[in-house]
Amino acid sequence: MKSRVILSRILFVLYLIAIAFLLFATSDQLPTVRESMFGFQTDKVAHFLMFTPFPILAFLSTNLVSKKWWHSLLAVVIIFLIGAAIAALTEYIQGLTPYRVADVEDFEADLVGMGLTSVIVLVVDLVKLPKKSGRK
Repeated sequence: MKSRVILSRILFVLYLIAIAFLLFATSDQLPTVRESMFGFQTDKVAHFLMFTPFPILAFLSTNLVSKKWWHSLLAVVIIFLIGAAIAALTEYIQGLTPYRVADVEDFEADLVGMGLTSVIVLVVDLVKLPKKSGRK
């Protein structure tokens, strides 16, 4: 296995641990921040930023070598759906805790962050396809 894949997997696991901490920590464990940032609620910006790396790290962790355009598309869609399931599950679990709340807008911010980088991952992977892949 390539060292890049091993490093990607280690980073992905560390990333997931960090996300779990941020999503399930009590408010006294988190820093105090302003109410809004760039005209958006800070909480929504944080969710967007937390889930933005997910598709990149997940894709790099797979060691996938796409040979056709639809392999790339399928991989990115599956990674996005897994990320969406994780985001939905975290919001659900937050709703079960006495110190956090489930918020559909947080979930939407997660999806927007993952959607943006999913498109970037797809484009980069499509550019890297061999010329004989049959894409036109």
